[in-house]
Amino acid sequence: MDGHRVSYNGQMDYNLDNMEPKHGKMLPCQEERFDSGLDSLKEDELSQDFEELRLSKIEDPAHEYEPWRTAVTEDGDTLLHLAIIHEATDHALQMIKLSHNHPFLNVQNHQRQTALHLAVITEQPQLVERLLKAGCDPHLSDDSGNTALHIACKKGSLACFSVITQNCQHHLTSILSFPNYSGQNCLHLASINGYVSLVESLVQLGADINAQEQCSGRTSLHLAVDLQNPTLVHCLLDLGADVNCFNYGGFTPYHLTYGRQNEEIRCQLYQRTAQELRELPESESEESDMEEDSSSEEEVSF
Repeated sequence: MDGHRVSYNGQMDYNLDNMEPKHGKMLPCQEERFDSGLDSLKEDELSQDFEELRLSKIEDPAHEYEPWRTAVTEDGDTLLHLAIIHEATDHALQMIKLSHNHPFLNVQNHQRQTALHLAVITEQPQLVERLLKAGCDPHLSDDSGNTALHIACKKGSLACFSVITQNCQHHLTSILSFPNYSGQNCLHLASINGYVSLVESLVQLGADINAQEQCSGRTSLHLAVDLQNPTLVHCLLDLGADVNCFNYGGFTPYHLTYGRQNEEIRCQLYQRTAQELRELPESESEESDMEEDSSSEEEVSF
């Protein structure tokens, strides 16, 4: 990518080439990348671009189609996205203030991230609260199916989690049960990452402690056993997790302790699991699997 251009209304381009990271910080990449490929941008350069885009009537919210609202990079980032990414808080707050209940707040970049997603990723709870109060939609998901609350649970961001749950009480039930594209809801993500306090908060807020993730049917208790996390197992049991719940393979959480070393987890689950569910289920597909393997080997040889 030779550079990134911000354009609006076909009038001019702002070339953002050769810009260095703010404060010398490198932006995350791969799964944690949140800048849609924008290499870097100094805060003072963002300030200059923003000031040039303001025009004389920016202070009047009645003007719906100001250039600063329609300016986007080739990666789909608006000036609000950029201001949040690079922690230009004053500019972000000003744009939010002038865009109360405006569709601009919910624009998604090419990774389908809204300003709210980016505010959570960059750990800016003040902006998270302002965005929600200004009308940013907490239901919108990114290209992995994650809402802003999913991201807070994945990152273990207590501050952003608190702000979102306090400001979305009317929508909380639907957001808590919403699965991402991997079939995992917020409780699953908090469990996978071992955030016990978030797990407790989610259950207290009404999250279904026995909800099954859609790929394999594991509950949070299954996940805790898989992770060999005795603290999380104990927490989930205290919160009322069902020890006799099966995943899609027909295994209870206790079944998952077989072949694993943590005796504390095994003992906790053994005492609570129904006696008839303590033995591993016989594999009905074992014989057919052997036949398939045999036929596959024959095909390869042939």
